[in-house]
Amino acid sequence: MTSVPEAPVPATVKLSRVVLTQADIDRALTRIAHEILESNKGSQDLVLLGIPRRGYPLAVRLAAKIAAADPSVDPAAIVGQLDVTMFRDDLSHQPTRPPYPTQLPRTGIDNKVVLLIDDVLYSGRTIRAALDAIVDLGRPRIVRLAVLIDRGHRELPIRADHVGKNLPTSSAEKVRVRLEETDSADGGAVNEVVIEATA
Repeated sequence: MTSVPEAPVPATVKLSRVVLTQADIDRALTRIAHEILESNKGSQDLVLLGIPRRGYPLAVRLAAKIAAADPSVDPAAIVGQLDVTMFRDDLSHQPTRPPYPTQLPRTGIDNKVVLLIDDVLYSGRTIRAALDAIVDLGRPRIVRLAVLIDRGHRELPIRADHVGKNLPTSSAEKVRVRLEETDSADGGAVNEVVIEATA
């Protein structure tokens, strides 16, 4: 009896396409910075809280662009970092990750206009956790949300006030934001947004 050789299992192929280049990211952040100033009627009482990992460097870039438009702003004085790790409701489903330090501007967040900054808005669970974290830290006058990418697929009633790019995706696709501040050690191009899918 002859055995029939098994058909080889086809290797999975990862397809990726760049949807935002470095210049696109820079233009999107410039536009968001001007939208923030317009909606706030200036820079008064602004605080930008970046959500690690990539929300914080985006907040730093946004603060620099706000300061370029309004020279009275000290960009370092309006930026902070808000870690939401221990406030997430999906910790048991996520890979273990170390918490990042929460760092507020010296003036705090009480009665401030707080802009939460993140790279990708997806289910909304990270932002829900950020809102819970803020309650433990103070009482802002207003909390708004700015994201580089909104890819849809919301699981909670959360929307962004400022969006760099709306990017319709399937739930099987992954959106990768690569920034020089967080991803330069990985090799390859940085300062781009890529959609990945498995063929």
